[in-house]
Order: sequence, then C-alpha cells, then structure tokens
Amino acid sequence: MEYIPLSVTLGFTSGIGITIGTMQIKDFLGLQMAHVPEHYLQKVGALAMALPTTNLGDAAIGVVTLGTLILWPRLGIRLPGHLPALLLGCAVMGVVNLLGGHVATIGSQFHYVLADGSQGNGIPQLLPQLVLPWNLPGSSFTLSWDSLRALLPAAFSMAMLGAIESLLCAVVLDGMTGTKHKANSELVGQGLGNIIAPFFGGITATAAIARSAANVRAGATSPVSAVIHSVLVILALLVLAPLLSWLPLSAMAALLLMVAWNMSEAHKVVNLLRRAPKDDIIVMLICMSLTVLFDMVIAISVGIVLASLLFMRRIARMTRLAAVNVTVPDDVLVLRVIGPLFFAAAEGLFSDLESRITGKRIVVLKWMQCRCWMRAAGRLPALCATPAGRL
Repeated sequence: MEYIPLSVTLGFTSGIGITIGTMQIKDFLGLQMAHVPEHYLQKVGALAMALPTTNLGDAAIGVVTLGTLILWPRLGIRLPGHLPALLLGCAVMGVVNLLGGHVATIGSQFHYVLADGSQGNGIPQLLPQLVLPWNLPGSSFTLSWDSLRALLPAAFSMAMLGAIESLLCAVVLDGMTGTKHKANSELVGQGLGNIIAPFFGGITATAAIARSAANVRAGATSPVSAVIHSVLVILALLVLAPLLSWLPLSAMAALLLMVAWNMSEAHKVVNLLRRAPKDDIIVMLICMSLTVLFDMVIAISVGIVLASLLFMRRIARMTRLAAVNVTVPDDVLVLRVIGPLFFAAAEGLFSDLESRITGKRIVVLKWMQCRCWMRAAGRLPALCATPAGRL
C-alpha cells in the first residue's frame, strides 16, 4: 500500500463509486428494463432510454430515503441514519400502497430454492450450510492443474485488490481515529476469512470503507464492534428475514447511492484536481476512467505502470550537470553531477555532457552530489575516451 500512489487508489475508488452509483439508478427510480447491458456506456444509454418508465412510487421512496441520509448528520444524533432512513422509506411505501401504487421489494424481486426443492421469496431464514464449493448446484469445476492455472491470475488479482481495498480502509480509519493499524494482522485475518467463506457459499470480501466509517462515527473504539456487527447480522437473518423481504428496493438503492458517494471521496478528487501536479491528475483520471469502462484489474495495473513511468521521468529531470566555479585552463572542463543517475536520466545527461566536452582535452566530473550510480553510467568512459576529450 505504501508503494501505490494516492492518484491510483483515489482513481479506482472513485471509479468504483461511480459504477456503484450508476447501477442503483434503475431501482432508485423503478425503471422498467428487461436487460441491463454490461458495458458502462451502453448501460448509461439504456438507463436514459428507460427514464420515461419511472415509477413515481419507487422514486418517492428513494428520494425520501436519500434525503434522510443526507440531512441526518446535521441533527447531531450519534446513531447512524441508515435505520431511520429505511423506516421512513417503508412509511412512504405504505402510503404508496394505500394509494394503489406498486413498489418493488426484496421479496417481490428475489427468489430462492432450498435443498428440498421448496421455493421462497426474499431472504431465506436459515444459516448457510457447509458445502464444498465444487459440489454446489451448477458447478462445473474439476480439480486439475489446468483449472488451477486458469484460476491463478484471477485469484492473484482478487487478492491484490482485496489487500489494497482493506489497507486503504485501514488508512482512512487511522485518519478518523488517530490510531495506527497493523497491516499484517489485517491481511492475515482477511485471508483466513476468505479461505473459509466459500465453504459456506460466501464470496471474496474485503474491509468496507462505508460501513467501517459509519461504525467509527457511531462510537466504535475496538474490534469488538465488528464481532457484534456479525452477530446482529446472523440474528437479523434468523429472526427478521421475513420482515427484511418487505424492504423497498428503491430505499436500498438510496443507501447504496450514499455508499457510492462516500466511496468516491469527491472532496479528495476535487482537491487533487486543484492542487496536485499534472502527472498525478492524469494518472487519477485514467485510473478512474478504466475502472468505470473496464474493471479494477486493468485500472490498477495501468495506473501503477503509468505512475511509475511518470515518477521516473520526474526524477530523471532532477539529474543534471552543473559547472563548478574553479579556475582551470581553457581545455579543461570541471562539472558536478547532481541528482540520481539511473537509466531514465542517463541519456539526457550523456547528451548534455557530449555537447559540453567539444574542444576540451580533460573532463573532470565530481560525483559527491550524485545519489545513485547504476550500470547506465558505464557509457561514461567510452564517451570521454573519444577524440573530443578524455576522462
């Protein structure tokens, strides 16, 4: 995490926020869409075409829920506004139903099939069962070297992204609490959890900035709050699953819109656009665009490579030759090498040196202020052994 530039992390987190926010527009407005395209630009076009099908009931619920989430912090109440916002959204849903309107809920849009073949709506009221991932219904996985080779690139990418996201979350929380996280403990715990989760039907998970930040703002001071959170989720699954099935999707979309806004860190993006060097702005915008248009793997890979190249160019520009103010004969040249000498800086330095040694019999180079010596400097003896001069 220490070696990934802020412009890269900010670019992909803001890109994720834009992607999540765009995905919620359909449910937030209750749009009627038979198919949602995968590509982002096509998705935006399809959403725009579907705007005339807006369900006013869903839109009203979404607006009330989102408005509550935005205004709640101004009330100065330590309790997070998510639950009150959902309750107000459900109250609006009751009014819409009384007026004869139709509202999409979790129960009306999602269905499940149990092991005995029985079907249900909404969220199943039972704990996940221990099942080997390759024995799940519909799985075509067979344990072989070919399968492992095919999975390794994706697994490595997910591990890297998960580590980046979790450590980024830890850094954000450090800024909120004034503490210092333990990166190794964070990653080991996350790794163990992600190894066990698939055996209970789970998928790869990381630390969530939005929920963690809400946890801190609610007064959490230790990891015990995360344990309590997990217990409450299990209790909600076992006890409140039938009630949760009545939650309107537009209210849930409003919650996710708020999550997307928090994840995008718009204030940091604006600050970077105003004050950062042009190279950092370019890297951030490219990472953001690639995250939105393609995926995070491409965005982070390209972002890190581009940031590294731009950084090397910036460092290379610091390497230069400076004349030394000493009295010497006219055919003697004394220069000081300033800055790191490495492959990116070598060509420019040698070109400058070659232009200076014309007509000089002796060239003296002082290296006291040269911070780095690499094999790129191996060209110096050959250069200075030409008829133009000697080292």
